[in-house]
Amino acid sequence: MNKQLFNKIKESFLSVFPIACIVIFLQATGIARVSGKQFISFIISTFLLILGMGLFTLGADISMMPMGEYTGSSVTRLKKLPLILFIVFALGVLITIAEPDLSVLANQLPINSMLLIVLVGVGVGAFLTIAVIRIIFQKNLNIMLIISYGVVFLFSIILLIIGKGHFFPVAFDSGGVTTGPITVPFIMSLCVGIAAVRGGMNTNNDSFGMVSLCSVGPIIMVVILSLFMKQQPEYIISEVNG
Repeated sequence: MNKQLFNKIKESFLSVFPIACIVIFLQATGIARVSGKQFISFIISTFLLILGMGLFTLGADISMMPMGEYTGSSVTRLKKLPLILFIVFALGVLITIAEPDLSVLANQLPINSMLLIVLVGVGVGAFLTIAVIRIIFQKNLNIMLIISYGVVFLFSIILLIIGKGHFFPVAFDSGGVTTGPITVPFIMSLCVGIAAVRGGMNTNNDSFGMVSLCSVGPIIMVVILSLFMKQQPEYIISEVNG
């Protein structure tokens, strides 16, 4: 356990250290100087962040990934496709709502935060369901990714035509929540469990590409939300920048 924790803290340190070095460099050279109190708070927060990320990733490896894999294998053994898809959809929604990155994003926007969180969760749940269908029926991942991102670009063109192109950052940032510390381990381990029960020659490859596929859902849901919003996009951007 101690060796595992040390390795996780080491990984966290290597992830955070380059960013910390840039901030320290900017502070030392005066390019972007902050007060001494703020800088000390940053240093302390950096150490706490490294420790917290190490503990979190260790916990994800010990509990989240085995739980997701066991859930995926258990659900697949039900042999009832509608029930499997419903459970997978519900899990995708719930695990996304629990993602801290999404809460941070939602609270920074002048949009109803709960509405945004639920819509993003529904988007992840829907495309996680599509990902599971791909595993069960052994569909080509490349074709599904091309179609999915083709739909994203189509919606993007529609936003540009109606003058709401400023919603792009919000939409694509929403897609980024599927790369969060809770969502990624669960999605990957869930698909590993499903692929293991499904079997076949491509079992080891079936769980890959799921995160990229699930990232499309939130983007599409936020774009659809923007189509029905009366709020001007400039107002949203000014609020975010402010």
